[in-house]
Amino acid sequence: MSMSNKQAGFTLIEMLVALAIFSLAALALLRLGGATAANSARLGDQALAQMVAKNIAVETLSDPEPPAFGVTQGEAVNGGRRWRWTRTAIRSPEARIQQIQIEVSPEASGPGRARLIVFRRGPL
Repeated sequence: MSMSNKQAGFTLIEMLVALAIFSLAALALLRLGGATAANSARLGDQALAQMVAKNIAVETLSDPEPPAFGVTQGEAVNGGRRWRWTRTAIRSPEARIQQIQIEVSPEASGPGRARLIVFRRGPL
């Protein structure tokens, strides 16, 4: 055998460096997947809270009598969960218009809060 014959292949150090780079990339992808799942769940909770707020707004706007000024609280069930809501009716800068702020949060502490402001003709 002559010294001119070289063996083709990777050295052990080259393999270790390649393996380290691959493992870093795999960990980054796993983290990204976890963050995406968490954000997706949070956005789902917020969408449900918005639905609850819109339902309360529709009930408030479709009621023949405007709500009394002040704070009203209650509970609603939507999406198999219980939600607490607070409705605050105040006078807007226009005297004949009420500003109604609706805030919704889950009964159990956690993500999924919503706030909605609507306007309607106030009491005469």
